[in-house]
Amino acid sequence: MYNCAVARASTQTLKKVPLFAGLDDKELEEIASSMRERRFKAGDTVTQEGAGGVGFFVVEEGQADVAVSGEAKGSVGPGDYFGEIALINESLRTATLTARTDMVCYGMTPWDFRPLVESNSTIAWKLLAAMAEKMR
Repeated sequence: MYNCAVARASTQTLKKVPLFAGLDDKELEEIASSMRERRFKAGDTVTQEGAGGVGFFVVEEGQADVAVSGEAKGSVGPGDYFGEIALINESLRTATLTARTDMVCYGMTPWDFRPLVESNSTIAWKLLAAMAEKMR
C-alpha cells in the first residue's frame, strides 16, 4: 500500500497544519521526529472507509479525493491532515481517500503518539484543544 522511508516531517511542514498551530518550534520538532514519510502513487487507496486505521497523516505533496459511503466529499492536499482520531482510539476509518496524484505524506502511529503526549502535557493540551476546535 505505501512505501516507508527514513525521511521525516519538517517543522516547516507541520507549521502549516492547523492541528499544530499552537505548538512552538521545540514542540513541533518533537512531533516531526516521530513522523515518517509515506508515499502513495496516483490511484492508490490511502485509507479505506470502515477499515482499521492506525495512522495519522499530514499531506506534504499531492492530492487525494475523499469519499464517504461512495459519495464525493472533497479532497485533501498539501497542509491537510487526516486520521487524527485514530491516534487516540484506533477507530475505523470514516472515509475512503484515493490518491488523485502521487503523494508524499508524513505519518505517525498511536504507538509513537502516545509516549509523546504522555511525556509532554503541554503538547497534549494544545493538541486536545485543536482537536476539540476541529470537532465543532
